[in-house]
Amino acid sequence: MNVNLELTDHCNIRCRMCSQSLRDEAHGAPMRFMDFETWRRGLAGLAGLPDVHLCPHWLGEPTLHPAFDGFVEYAFAVNGPNRLFQRFKLHTNAVILSPERSRRLVRLANAPPGPASAAPGTFEAVHFSIDAATVASYAFVKGADHGERVFRNVARFIELRGAAPFPVVHLTMVVQEGNRGDARAFVDRWTRVLSAANRSFRVTADWPPFDQDAIYLRRLNTGDQAGADAWHAQACRDVGLVGTARPPGSF
Repeated sequence: MNVNLELTDHCNIRCRMCSQSLRDEAHGAPMRFMDFETWRRGLAGLAGLPDVHLCPHWLGEPTLHPAFDGFVEYAFAVNGPNRLFQRFKLHTNAVILSPERSRRLVRLANAPPGPASAAPGTFEAVHFSIDAATVASYAFVKGADHGERVFRNVARFIELRGAAPFPVVHLTMVVQEGNRGDARAFVDRWTRVLSAANRSFRVTADWPPFDQDAIYLRRLNTGDQAGADAWHAQACRDVGLVGTARPPGSF
């Protein structure tokens, strides 16, 4: 069961492909941050539900929440052994990803098993929405000049994770106008980073697995779906990938 407890519907960028960037009120109400009591009750309400996969994200950027670190720490502190959720994944644009925050996430993902801690692999993945290979294409697609910061933050997270098994990372580019010529450079950039960290990974045109890192060329959902599908197919051809995942080391 996938459960999204959205910490905030605020975002710090305005991606061209995201409906969040097209409106001032993401849910038809003024944007806000979740208070701790709502977070506490939301987590408590997961007790007894089957196979919960928890994500603190929906339309907003979760790391913008002023208490993000404390909220996530609390979630893992009360989880158990997995009494509330069995899987946890984070979706983020990585604009706000300090070394301290990266280390905290890696620590939570790799806590030793015990009566008061979750099973290994509970914190299974961080999905990084990167969407570009160059600073120029990043600024166009994301509506903000954060490209260098994001590339640096994600690479540092991978370095700080080291040989720890969790979480896996999904390095994602939604293929669209403004970045559709970036596919080869995007795959090359993150292949270098993952290879330097001695990580096994795959390059995929479909939703990534949770058993290893992945570089993900994602299809854009849009009104002109035929056009978006053509862009995606061309990007896949550009990297020698046609609709299926490749094994590690194929690129």
